[in-house]
Amino acid sequence: MGAATRGARSTAVTWQVTARRGSTPVTGWPVVWLLAGYPLWWALGMGQFAYWLFAVPMLAELVRRHRTVGLRVPPWFWLWALFLVWTVLGLALVTVEMPGTVPGSGGYPGAVLRVINYLVLTVVMLYVGNLTERELPVRLVAWSLAVLCLVTIAGGYLGMLAPTFEFTAPLEYLMPGALVSDPYMQTLIHPASAQIMDIFGYESARPKAPWEYTNIWGYMISLLLVWLMVAWVIQGTGLARWGALVAAGVSVAPIVYSLNRALWAGLMLSLAFGAAQALRRGRVVLVGAGAVAMVALSLTLALSPLADVVRERADNPHSDDGRAATNAASVEAADLSPVVGWGTTREGQGSSDSIAIGPSAECPGCGQHVIGNAGQLWMTLIASGWVGTALFVAFFAVVAWRYRAAVTVVGQGALLTVLLLFWYMFFYVALMSPLAVTMIAVALLWRVEEPLVAGRRATRAGGVW
Repeated sequence: MGAATRGARSTAVTWQVTARRGSTPVTGWPVVWLLAGYPLWWALGMGQFAYWLFAVPMLAELVRRHRTVGLRVPPWFWLWALFLVWTVLGLALVTVEMPGTVPGSGGYPGAVLRVINYLVLTVVMLYVGNLTERELPVRLVAWSLAVLCLVTIAGGYLGMLAPTFEFTAPLEYLMPGALVSDPYMQTLIHPASAQIMDIFGYESARPKAPWEYTNIWGYMISLLLVWLMVAWVIQGTGLARWGALVAAGVSVAPIVYSLNRALWAGLMLSLAFGAAQALRRGRVVLVGAGAVAMVALSLTLALSPLADVVRERADNPHSDDGRAATNAASVEAADLSPVVGWGTTREGQGSSDSIAIGPSAECPGCGQHVIGNAGQLWMTLIASGWVGTALFVAFFAVVAWRYRAAVTVVGQGALLTVLLLFWYMFFYVALMSPLAVTMIAVALLWRVEEPLVAGRRATRAGGVW
């Protein structure tokens, strides 16, 4: 192995582990406060708007770097930049009436909000990727995500034990009444512990705190458990390491009561990925011990009341017909405007339950459904067309392919985070927080694994950079 390769590997190992004691972050505080402090932002009513707030100092730092040492972008950034251009171009069609939809159901507020969110997440990715290990230790990012995982688990129990818990956030007192009363805005700024839904023929509480929807809670717990395990591995020993394992076990109850089938399957995919990576490293004993633990956990669940919840959920598909109808409508929308889409979502005329325009007391499920709200893929199809969707998917596909041979613990956790997008995009909308974690993972892959990629290429080229 050449000196360049050894140097790259040494750098990656340094990034994987941590900055040594006494090396405090100089510039990376916005990321730590954004992630670890998210419960506070949720309680204040900021929710996803906290990303906007902390993007301001991040952007200021990026501008400063551009003027001084220069701003770096990943080699595949052009795909994402083109996607951003496509989202802006789509705004021109927001007011255009789409066949088969409710007139006037497409509006600029939601479309502009979506564009701003994408731009904010771009700032987050570039910020994390440009900072050095001294300024923002990778271990600190993993720790912040692990703390957010613990908060999400606690929020799950809050939704289970106090499903009607909610309160008026300070931000609600400061906003105009017309804006606060908007149902969508209420979802974003009004803290509540659970969504009360009729799935089994009676009302059931599905945990969502500290996120906007139960589905977002499910997506986030799936991603954050990955980072809880990453933090567990790099912690080494001690109470914190064992605490992470206990927390992962405790998360089972709210995961089951969330009734999120895509989440359950996603966790199985994550376990399969982890087992494959461990076998790749020759950790056969670890995989065997994990398999035994999973069998024991499965038997415990089968003998507990949680098994009844799983069986009842399997017998009540609930949203399958509605999802199939709106997803098909998203494909039709992309066919009608394949280049730039329609700029935003629309309300379809009728639904899978009825051709009625709106719901009624006799049929609350009748009436228009929002086309594009059943998953990130479907939302991107109607908002950005086939071309925009191809750019979105291609960006993350190129990232996953480039770092498919990730060898560091952080790199493998980040790779799994990106790969999970390709599963959840069929079921959950990734904006805002799930996509934020994914973009942070992209930045960490760029920081941690890129030197190794360059080193391997240098070796194949005879050691010449």
